[in-house]
Amino acid sequence: MSKNLSIATICLLVLLASTVHANVFDVKTYGAKPNADITQALSNAWKDVCAAIGSSKVVVPAGTYKLGLVSLKGPCKGPIEVQVEGTLQAPVDPGYFKGSDGWVVFERIDQFTLSGSGSFDGQGQMAWKQNDCSKTFNCKTLAVNIRFNFITNSLVRDIKSLNSKNFHINLLGCKNFTFQHVTITAPGDSPNTDGIHIGRSSGINITDTNIATGDDCISMGDGSQDVTINKVTCGPGHGISIGSLGKYTNEEPVSGIRVIGCTLTDTTNGVRIKTWPSNPTSGSASDMHFEDIIMNNVANPIIIDQVYCPWNQCKAQVPSKIKLSNMSFRGIKGTSSTREAVKLVCSSGIPCEKVELSDIDLVYKGPEGPATSTCANVKPTISGKQNPTACTVQA
Repeated sequence: MSKNLSIATICLLVLLASTVHANVFDVKTYGAKPNADITQALSNAWKDVCAAIGSSKVVVPAGTYKLGLVSLKGPCKGPIEVQVEGTLQAPVDPGYFKGSDGWVVFERIDQFTLSGSGSFDGQGQMAWKQNDCSKTFNCKTLAVNIRFNFITNSLVRDIKSLNSKNFHINLLGCKNFTFQHVTITAPGDSPNTDGIHIGRSSGINITDTNIATGDDCISMGDGSQDVTINKVTCGPGHGISIGSLGKYTNEEPVSGIRVIGCTLTDTTNGVRIKTWPSNPTSGSASDMHFEDIIMNNVANPIIIDQVYCPWNQCKAQVPSKIKLSNMSFRGIKGTSSTREAVKLVCSSGIPCEKVELSDIDLVYKGPEGPATSTCANVKPTISGKQNPTACTVQA
């Protein structure tokens, strides 16, 4: 972990230093005006900044602007910062995107910074009504607010993402990427509005970030490696999740996950590892650790779910082929809104290995009685306080 943090710190210092004497490209000089569409202006500014030698910056000043689908691609000739101080509004009608999976896309850029006090407003209310993922396995594609594809040695700080039609932020193929003091907001009943989804990326650091949304605050898909999540507040939402894993063929291993010093409030899950049963191929997830977590009225505060099968979209009776090993839950305290405060349900085909429960103190005050802990296909190592008593129910 210290190695990951030191690399992230070095990257931050380099990025901050590189933007001190940057060339500035203001979108207003490209024709951008408040309350008007600035898609072309931003695209033209990006073209020039990407071609500029040395450190450069695109500025979107204060004001409200309309922004259509935009793809800002590298490689570029020097470090680039995009500073957003205004509010960018996506098209309301999801039909505008014609099946495209991203509204604002940053791709194949090294030494990139996205900063500013501004907001990316996905205006997702119409899209949420059209979301059919609870009814069909292959639901329609809706646009992610911000996609980062193959971004390296980069930083996102201070920006806000609001009311995304789908995920707020999605990472694919990124390396050494830090998110600092980011705010993500959507109603608790907005479907599939994951805060930050990480896929096939490594060296990812998320710190001092506030997420309130309708799905996972942070979700880590296959290929997530060396991820540190520190001082994140989550709620409402579905918690902080590894997975779901095992839905698709040829998924990459997950490893090196650290979730530290986070606070979850009124979420439908706490810290969770979830894999589908009846997988098309085998896979693995290991070296996953959750430490010093505060739970405030959280349902399912600690959960391993290897029979994850939402909306009966799989054959739940077929054991998961995803091997889970080397996991720890340490110093997790607070209140549970469900009597079952700890649920470790592992695969009957490949039982979990090297699971640790240490200093767990989760209180349930409902009418059914004290909190319980359920275990299946796992024999965790126990230390410190255990409330509830570990594995009081054997499933």
